[in-house]
Amino acid sequence: MTDVLPTLPERHTVLRSFAGHLEAGPDAVFNRLVAAMAAGASGGGSVHTDRGRRILVLRRGWWYRGEYQVLPEDETGSLVQYEIVNVAQVLPWAGAWAAASVLRASPRSFQALLTGLSHP
Repeated sequence: MTDVLPTLPERHTVLRSFAGHLEAGPDAVFNRLVAAMAAGASGGGSVHTDRGRRILVLRRGWWYRGEYQVLPEDETGSLVQYEIVNVAQVLPWAGAWAAASVLRASPRSFQALLTGLSHP
């Protein structure tokens, strides 16, 4: 895990976006997110964070970039935003094709992530 975000390539496509509210402060939610992603990235990929802006970028394979941001939403809550980005630089259409299974699973995966982040 590094504390420097990789540059988003000029040629990229956001394939899907999600957002969800949690009843916990943004710093606590971001720390839980970092812990969850670090554990999940052990099977491959890299995790990059900007703790000051509460942004986490997960890179896997040749096309996938997951961007997460945790924002304060009210006095006690947080908004978790997630984007799936195709960053394939060669044959970007193939990245979109390869993303099909990830995109199908993404609504359930994001909801499972929110559920996990809601418990300390």
